Amino acid sequence: MRKTHFTAPAGLRRKIMSSKLSKELRAKYKTRALPIRKDDEVLICRGHTRAREGKVVKINRKRFKIYIERVIRDKVNGESTFIGIHPSNVVITKLKIDKNRQKILDRKSKTNSS
Repeated sequence: MRKTHFTAPAGLRRKIMSSKLSKELRAKYKTRALPIRKDDEVLICRGHTRAREGKVVKINRKRFKIYIERVIRDKVNGESTFIGIHPSNVVITKLKIDKNRQKILDRKSKTNSS
């Protein structure tokens, strides 16, 4: 199981890197979770940065981490860097909807409503 998880191909990693939807979005789209993507707005629910909100700036599928604006750490040399957070520790509060994502939402809501 561990080997399968850490050697998963990109398409499977995308699915593994899913986050729960907020209660409002869950009621609207009739689905519990979606793969996270850049420009989604999230609320951190776990860890020492909990209760912070922001937009997803970058996703690292190799390390299973997402990076959120304003969630940064100052390094010893004075630089600031993003703190990596696992997608299971956040809740999506606002989705970035495009044509493909809308298709996915329509398909999921259709199967969940019947």
